[in-house]
Amino acid sequence: MSETRMRSLIIALLIAGAATTVADASKIRDIAHVQGVRNNQLVGYGLVVGLTGTGDKSGTGFTLRSVSSLLEAMGVTIRPEDMSVKNVAAVMVTATLPPFAREGAHIDVLVSSLGDAKSLKGGILVQTPVRGADGRTYAVAQGPLSLGGFAAEGPGGTAESVNHLTVARIPNGAIVECEVPMSFLHNGKLEIALNQPDFATANRIVDVITRTLGAGTARALDAATVEITSPDTSLAGAVRFLSQVEDLSVTPSTRARVVINERTGTIVAGGEIIILPVAISHGNLSIRVDAYTGVAQPLPFSDGQTRVIRESDVGIHSGGGYFTVLNNGTTLDEIAQALNAMGVSSRDMIAIFQAIKEAGALQAELVVL
Repeated sequence: MSETRMRSLIIALLIAGAATTVADASKIRDIAHVQGVRNNQLVGYGLVVGLTGTGDKSGTGFTLRSVSSLLEAMGVTIRPEDMSVKNVAAVMVTATLPPFAREGAHIDVLVSSLGDAKSLKGGILVQTPVRGADGRTYAVAQGPLSLGGFAAEGPGGTAESVNHLTVARIPNGAIVECEVPMSFLHNGKLEIALNQPDFATANRIVDVITRTLGAGTARALDAATVEITSPDTSLAGAVRFLSQVEDLSVTPSTRARVVINERTGTIVAGGEIIILPVAISHGNLSIRVDAYTGVAQPLPFSDGQTRVIRESDVGIHSGGGYFTVLNNGTTLDEIAQALNAMGVSSRDMIAIFQAIKEAGALQAELVVL
């Protein structure tokens, strides 16, 4: 991606973040989840066969022993040292078991090379049990691998590849053999856990549930947990009640935050972030942010009131150029637009924003990835 396109993307993300207002409401199901309803990770070890000479090398001992054990289970006895496994690769199989997955349901699996195989393209996973952290087998995986990539080699050692060739997926490649019991109703009470703990958001959830479903229905236990009481203590009644709760809309409380990825030169700002008065010198750039107050007088004989307003002056100087913006408060996206208009690189913009934060002028949390 070119530097110009990168700067344009940064500005677009900053403006989009600043345009987001607290009036935007979200469904409770999108910002919280029911306590006790969760995914479970599964993992297994298996073999991929049918490769075209791109499997593990003959010196990969665990692959040889695995093939020997597999053949022995099928009635064929052969020593590991007598085998060549170029068409076989040892792999780790991982999957996520969703809540309420029933026996016979299909789930996706991810297959990753464990040895020194060059590619898993065209391979087939042999029946592999995938287990949970308790060592119990919850699903069995098998089937052809899907890579979505390729590799080509030419004379003289030239090579070209697209995507990662040693990691593949098997859509619906595992069959659930054992169910995980889910318990979310305890003595007629349910708990909703916020994905991002926040006292204000928890209190707003309590208010909207109480206002819609009745007084005393919900109470906040802490910044991350809201306890609700189901009027129907039966499981079917609780499911019906919970569906009503999850469908309610609430305005989450958002924190001013700027996320910077120094590796890619990406800057993402959420909400309207204010910059306090500050002056910065960066290379041949000089940046100054001045804040001052003014008085707004209403028209004569009108019902308006005299108000004190906060204004700012942003000045950026580079060589012979001078750029000035006047607004009711200086925001991060305004400074970014001014820098972008002057052709400042994304790397320099990141350094400038970090310096503003260190000076205490950036009224937001700065997250550097």
